[in-house]
Amino acid sequence: MLENFWFNVQYGINHVLDINAYDHVLFLIVLTVPYMFKDWKRVLLLVSMFTLGHTLSLVLAAYNVVSVNAKIIEFLIPITILIVALFNVFTSGKGAQKEKVGVLFLSTLFFGLVHGLGFAREFKMFLGDSDNKLVLLLEFALGIELAQIIIVFAVLFLGYIFQTIFRFSKRDWIMVISAIVVGLVIPMILNSDFLA
Repeated sequence: MLENFWFNVQYGINHVLDINAYDHVLFLIVLTVPYMFKDWKRVLLLVSMFTLGHTLSLVLAAYNVVSVNAKIIEFLIPITILIVALFNVFTSGKGAQKEKVGVLFLSTLFFGLVHGLGFAREFKMFLGDSDNKLVLLLEFALGIELAQIIIVFAVLFLGYIFQTIFRFSKRDWIMVISAIVVGLVIPMILNSDFLA
């Protein structure tokens, strides 16, 4: 029983940290880069919004409530990353990230939903004809949340180092990292099968 639990949690962790599917990591980077360690509650809430959206999509797919064209989803994933990265570029240093609920929370939930749908087919194969679909989903979601916290911590830590030791201004840190991510997602969008 414990072996199964850990296997499913690891599956969630590996899903996020998969080097071949780094879109998830890119989204977490642009989501976290405007924040510092003191904002950890807000960052944790944002990350949990993503997990909520992702899990909701998988629940809907696992119970055959939704089925979406994979090409559209694969196109939308980098679009949502681009939106958040550009949001960072245009609002860096203006405190827009302090809003109660805004673009970030909604786009994070939306990205979670989209990304979950993008993974739904593989996840359904993983589920097979299991009787414990909900338990598997929750264990997988726990793995996703753990992996996301690791990435978020790494981004906050790097932000702290660059802004204290290397004396980057917060604005420059946000701009540089977000611009790098924009540079990485534009080819993902242009090479999408949806546009082919």
